[in-house]
Amino acid sequence: MILACQNICQSFGTDRILKDASFHIEEREKAAIVGINGAGKSTLLKIIVHELEPDSGEVILAKGHTLGYLAQHQDLESSRTIYQELLDVKRDVIELEEKIRTLEQEMKGIEGDDLEAALSTYTRLNHAFELKNGYAYKSEVVGVLKGLGFLEEDFEKTVNTLSGGQKTRISLGKLLLSKPDIILLDEPTNHLDMASIAWLETFLLNYNGAVVIVAHDRYFLNRVVTKVIEIDNGTVTSFNGNYSDYAAKKAWLREAQMNAWLNQQREIRHQEEVIAKLKSFNREKSIRRAESREKMLDKIEVLDKPVEVRSEMHIRLEPEIVSGNDVLIVEGLSKAFGTLSLFSDLSFQIKRGERVALIGNNGTGKTTILKILNGLLDADQGSFCLGTKVKIGYYDQEHHVLHMEKTLFEEISDAYPNLDNTRIRNTLAAFLFTGDDVFKRIGDLSGGERGRVSLAKLMLSEANFLILDEPTNHLDIISKEILEEALNRYTGTVLYVSHDRYFINTTATRILDLTEKQLINYIGNYDYYLEKREELSPSTHSENPGTVPEEVLSTGKLFWKQKKEEQARIRKRENDLKKTESEIFELETRDQEIDMLLTKEEVYTSTVECQKLHNEKEAIRQRLEILYEKWEVLA
Repeated sequence: MILACQNICQSFGTDRILKDASFHIEEREKAAIVGINGAGKSTLLKIIVHELEPDSGEVILAKGHTLGYLAQHQDLESSRTIYQELLDVKRDVIELEEKIRTLEQEMKGIEGDDLEAALSTYTRLNHAFELKNGYAYKSEVVGVLKGLGFLEEDFEKTVNTLSGGQKTRISLGKLLLSKPDIILLDEPTNHLDMASIAWLETFLLNYNGAVVIVAHDRYFLNRVVTKVIEIDNGTVTSFNGNYSDYAAKKAWLREAQMNAWLNQQREIRHQEEVIAKLKSFNREKSIRRAESREKMLDKIEVLDKPVEVRSEMHIRLEPEIVSGNDVLIVEGLSKAFGTLSLFSDLSFQIKRGERVALIGNNGTGKTTILKILNGLLDADQGSFCLGTKVKIGYYDQEHHVLHMEKTLFEEISDAYPNLDNTRIRNTLAAFLFTGDDVFKRIGDLSGGERGRVSLAKLMLSEANFLILDEPTNHLDIISKEILEEALNRYTGTVLYVSHDRYFINTTATRILDLTEKQLINYIGNYDYYLEKREELSPSTHSENPGTVPEEVLSTGKLFWKQKKEEQARIRKRENDLKKTESEIFELETRDQEIDMLLTKEEVYTSTVECQKLHNEKEAIRQRLEILYEKWEVLA
C-alpha cells in the first residue's frame, strides 16, 4: 500500500461532501475517482495533496514516496520557451551532466592519486547519470511535448503567450517528466485531442508508479484504470475493474437494492393483508396470530427507496417536421486564415437519420466547418446547401448563442416568446434550474451550467438537423449518458464534433475524419473507425460459428426445466390457496347457518337436533383451525 485515506470527512457550510471516506492505493495501481459534478472529486484530491485540510480523518503516504498533482485549472506564468520550461524538470540531470563534462576537462591535467580519485568520482557520476536516463533526457522531453500535441515549431514559443489549455498541457508534461511515485490527475484529457489522449493512455499504462485520475472520459478510463473509487452522496465505495466493469457492477447493485426494496414493500403489504384477514376470522387463535405478525412487522428495518439515478436531467429531442432525405450537400469547401490553410476542396453529404461525428486533431478546422454551415463564417471557396424542410439547431461549445447579460428566464422567453411562464420554468427545471436559479445571469454561470442552458434551448428548438460542437464538455458521466440516450432516440439528423470517444462510439453511425486537410469517411462507430484506420485483421472466429457448445446447451436445458418446475409449483400453490379459501368460506357460512338454526324454537327444544348441530359445529371449528393454518402457509 502506497497511499491510504482513512475516515475523511469534509463539509462546506451545511453541505456534507465526504462522509468517512476510506480507500487505499497500491504501488503501480491505476485508479479513477468518479461521481457527478459537485460530488467532491477535486476536493478529495486537494485533501490528499494537503491543499485542503479535512474536517476529520487522515491521509497516509508511505514513507519516502512522492506525490505529483495536476489541478484542473492551471495559471502557469513563465518567460521561458515551451522547450526550456519542460527541460527545467530535468535540472538535476543537466547539472549532473555539467559536472561530468567539467570533470572530463579537469582529468586531462592531473596524474597519479588525484587522477585515480577523479576517475572513481567520474565512474560514480556516470552511473548516476545512466540511472537517471541521462543519455536520453532531451529525447524524452521532445517525446512528451510531441505526445501532448506540440509541434517542433511550437517549442520556441514563450509560455506566457499561450492559451489556458496549452499551459495545462505544459503542466501535465512537467508532471509526467518529474516521475513521482503517485500521479494525481484532475481531468487531464480536457485540453487534449484524440491523438494526445491515446499517447497519454499508453504513457500511464506503462508508468512505473501509481496513478489516480479524476475524469469523465469513459473510453480513457476503460483503457487505463483497474480500480474505480466512486463518490455518491458523500459515500466512497471502491470497485475493482475498469469503468465498464464498475458501471455493470453499479447497475447490478442498484437493481439488487431496488429489488430488495420492492420485495420488502411487497412483503409488508402482504403481511398487512394477512393480518387483516386473520383478524376478520374473529377467532381468538387467529387474533393472537395477527398480533404476533404485527409485532414482527414493527421490528422490520424498513429499507430506504434507492434514489433514481436518472432523475438528474431530462432531455427530449424531437423534430417539429420531417426533413427531406438529402439533409446537407457540401461541395469543394476550403478555408484558410492568412497563410494557415485548414482544409481544401472538402465534399460530403449527410442523409436524414444519420448521426455523423466529425473528428480530427486540434487545429484542423472542425469547429470552423460547423461555423461555416451555421453562417457564422464564410468559406474561401466551395458551397453547401440544405435539403428541403431542414431546420438547424446549433450547440456551440463556447456558447456564443447565449446572451451573457440576460437571465436564464429571459434567455428562454426571448428565444421562444410563445412559451408561457410555466413551460419555461418546467423546461429549466428539467435541466436542474429551479426556484431563483432562473433569474441568474448567463454570464455568472459555470461552463457546465451554460452547457445545460444551451441544451435546453436546443430541445425547445424542435429542429430536425442538430449541429453540435463538443456537446459533452463540462457534463458529468450521468448527464453524458442521458444525452446519448436522447440522441439515439432522436428521429432527426445529427452532425457533431467531439473528442469523447465513448460518446462517439455510442451515438455515431458514421465518422468523418479530418486529417491532412481532407476528409476520410468511415461508415460505423469509433471502434469500427479504429479497426479500419489501423487495418486490423478481423477477429478470429470458431470453425462452426453457428454451433453452440454442449455445456451451454446443457445449462440452457437445465434452466428451462427448472423454470418449468418452478412455474408448476407456483400454479399448484395458487390452486391450493383458492381451494382452501373456498372451503373456509363454505365452512364459515355453514357455521353461521348453524348459529341461526340454534335460535329457532323447533331446534333448541329438540335435544337430538341440538346435539347433532353442536357436533357439526365442533367439527367445523376443528377443520377451520387446520384450514386457517394451511391458508397462512400458502398465503
